[in-house]
Amino acid sequence: MGAGDAVTSDAGVPRGPGGMNGLGAGGGSASGRGSGWSALARLAASADFARAFTLVVFATLVGTHLIVAVAGVVTLRTVITGLCLVAVGMLAARREEISFLRLVPTTLLMVIAWAFASVFWSTDAFSSFWRWTAMAAVALLAVTIGHVRDTLQTVRALGDVLRAALTLSLVLEVLSGIIFDTPLRFLGIQGHIASFGPIQGIFGTRNMLGFVAVVAMITFAVEMRTHSVRPGLAVFSLSLASALGLLSASPTVLVLAVVVGAATAVLTLVRSVPAARRTRVQWIVAGVVAVASLALYLQRARIVDFLGARDDLSMRSHLWAMARYFAARQPVLGWGWYGSWDVAEQPFASINHLLSQRHTTALNAYVDVHLQLGWVGVMLFCVLGGLALVRSWLDASQRRSVVYAWTPLMVIALAVTSVFESVALFGLGWMLLVLCAVRAGQSRGWRERLGASGPPPTGMVQTLPPG
Repeated sequence: MGAGDAVTSDAGVPRGPGGMNGLGAGGGSASGRGSGWSALARLAASADFARAFTLVVFATLVGTHLIVAVAGVVTLRTVITGLCLVAVGMLAARREEISFLRLVPTTLLMVIAWAFASVFWSTDAFSSFWRWTAMAAVALLAVTIGHVRDTLQTVRALGDVLRAALTLSLVLEVLSGIIFDTPLRFLGIQGHIASFGPIQGIFGTRNMLGFVAVVAMITFAVEMRTHSVRPGLAVFSLSLASALGLLSASPTVLVLAVVVGAATAVLTLVRSVPAARRTRVQWIVAGVVAVASLALYLQRARIVDFLGARDDLSMRSHLWAMARYFAARQPVLGWGWYGSWDVAEQPFASINHLLSQRHTTALNAYVDVHLQLGWVGVMLFCVLGGLALVRSWLDASQRRSVVYAWTPLMVIALAVTSVFESVALFGLGWMLLVLCAVRAGQSRGWRERLGASGPPPTGMVQTLPPG
């Protein structure tokens, strides 16, 4: 038999000179590539991969200041870009179990679309576009988590990351303020823990540490009530978050703690009321909240004196007044989306120049949105947060599991923090807001009712029916 003759296998299938079947080398390669893509898709759709992805996303956004201080902003952008590519791959791998009709809340799409439109009338379209890209990227990560993990799994992942971040913060503060007695300036740690604060941890500012501590207390409390962690770990976690919140000496921590505590008590009361009387109680609660909010606003000066934050409020008042002055020059459309300020662009450069300061936000999310996106943006952001609060509150008041309380309490914490800081517009705060909106829309959105005959979204815990 010559070299060019075909070889016949035992089954009678003719083989080529290399012993391959008639498909040739290309057929084997295509089959290998196909099996490789199939294995990759199975990995992307697996629960273990979803858990790892969620942990990495939370760690990246919780540790943003640490990453930038140690490795630079380029590293942070690279990590977020890679996570977005992974997120798209995960959604594609789960396309058969995810309803794309319910993928993104309509209000979120409207906010992102309006922010994108503002790029075209901003003072620097290039810079504004990339700031918008960062906003959309974080929203994509939050939407993905909302569809690949349920509420309890999300709480557990966030709890693990916050425990590690707060523990690291405490360790670094002890090293800086007690053992070495020298500031860690590249992290923004001033080393004041020996004098009981204020401390900053790995978050850059005391106010950001205070916000993270309150978020952690909500998360750890839900973990403890759902018996997701051992009792000893739950007590340690709550003690750690409480201690760092107090040591941050942030005036917003006390306000946040009181408001969230009151909301928790009210939600517990509503959940204990029989279903037949629950609607009436909800309206009574809404009325009491409205009256209390008005009373607190009228007594704000006394509250500020009680908190010892008059100097801080004076600085903020001047900043807000200046921001409102420039916002009035573009009242409907705003100056264009930037998120955290680009201090070289208008109107931010003028505001800082007139105040002889260097602010990177308006220290108030509502004022910031008015300045950047006008009254249209304020309305859209309020609708986004308001619908997320109402939907998640109603859901939490009807379901037996306490895990559903996490979403409305988180929205309330973000709403209150937004009066003092702009964290809800970017980074961790923006991700939590989007995640809460996705969670709320999964159970109370109009598209949920429209597609009620289809498969349930993966982000919902179906084993806990309404009470």
